[in-house]
Amino acid sequence: MLRSILRRAAATGPIAQPWYLSSTANFSSSKTTKTNVKNEKNRKKSKSKGGDAAAADESAATDVEAALFEDGSRARRLAAEENDPSLNIGPNGQPLFTSTPSLSELTRKDSCTYFKFKMKELNEALPEGLPLGMVKEFEDSMRTAVLVRQSFLDLRDNFRRVVDPPMLVSSTKDTKVRKQIVLDGPVSCGKSIALAMLVHWARDEGWLVFYVPRGWEWTHGGFFYKNPQTGLWDTPVQAEKILKDFLKFNETRLKQLPCQIFDLIPLGEGAGVGWMKDGTDTMAMPEGSSLFDLVDTGIKHTHAAVGVLVHLRRELSVVKDIPVLIAIDQYNSWFTFSEYEEAVTVRSTRPIHARELATVNAFRSMMHDDMMVGAFSHSTAVGKLRQQLPNVPAEARVSLPRYTLDEAASVSHYYMRQRLARRESFSEESWKKIYYLANGNGSEMRWLMPFMR
Repeated sequence: MLRSILRRAAATGPIAQPWYLSSTANFSSSKTTKTNVKNEKNRKKSKSKGGDAAAADESAATDVEAALFEDGSRARRLAAEENDPSLNIGPNGQPLFTSTPSLSELTRKDSCTYFKFKMKELNEALPEGLPLGMVKEFEDSMRTAVLVRQSFLDLRDNFRRVVDPPMLVSSTKDTKVRKQIVLDGPVSCGKSIALAMLVHWARDEGWLVFYVPRGWEWTHGGFFYKNPQTGLWDTPVQAEKILKDFLKFNETRLKQLPCQIFDLIPLGEGAGVGWMKDGTDTMAMPEGSSLFDLVDTGIKHTHAAVGVLVHLRRELSVVKDIPVLIAIDQYNSWFTFSEYEEAVTVRSTRPIHARELATVNAFRSMMHDDMMVGAFSHSTAVGKLRQQLPNVPAEARVSLPRYTLDEAASVSHYYMRQRLARRESFSEESWKKIYYLANGNGSEMRWLMPFMR
């Protein structure tokens, strides 16, 4: 019986990949660790002396079971089930996916359902890059969908009320709004995903968003030097990349916004080309220049990259035509030491703090009237920071929780729908065991689902 099953499986040819495994999604495909471990055990069993027919049958059965959970086999099954609505059922018979077409229209009724993204549209809305947690979720679940959480809806509505104060009157919840927010919380509680969804929503609303998905990169790598004009350390390689990323989504909007500050912009040492040959150390933007012209100047002239980025921060504060949001992921990496060191003596150096970098120094502070949100990321491993951060309002810190029991129920049913968990082994008791074992940690729950028995 087992041999005939294996022959039929081997005879099955490859089929077209589903849309969520296309080259557009840029997903990798590999066997799970669990499959490799089982195959290794089977090889050892086959080599051991005294093996009997029962052991051989058990080994063959394990191979069949492992084959069902290979990415290729799983992808084919998911493709065949794509148009079966009977599988899209969540806890208590509720829909697993929301029918709401946009992030702006989501309400509390959509909590604990999954919002489907199209990968092409997601890459267009977030060309700076997706957070690693979101990419991993898409890879493991084989679908570009994200859980709608009440914590995200609260975050979105907070900034919506900042821009539209009349909403305060109709709101039945706490009407206190914050223009500056620091997203904190335990490991894998969804801070980076919530921030990315907020940026997506704000751009859908027509806002100008300065989005930094990897703040850690501002303090590591590239060329650095101390600028004698400012007393801060310049990183022109990073500054050029930051300006290019900002231009990817906002080019059209920036062409419509005029420069309003015409102070001289300090020039510095260019990456690989040294100082200006004629000794020029400042530049000015011509009258009538747009913000696009400003950013383009910093990209094309390496001597001006850092100065333009610092000047851009000031320009963003005076834009009044449209709402402006500054969103920084891995924000905690700006409150510790950078990778760079300054020579003190012939044999000693001192680490350079992130606040001493001109780019970080310009964007880190929240002591202003602009809308700004920063998310802590434990993947950067910067160590524990004190509760009250310098230049951050005391009430700005907001702690995001891990999955609630209701959210975990939806997540578990979704992973069963995506065949991360065996349907024959799935039960309320089983998924609750995983939830409590992982203590609500999203990535750990996802990792544990295939082990459900």
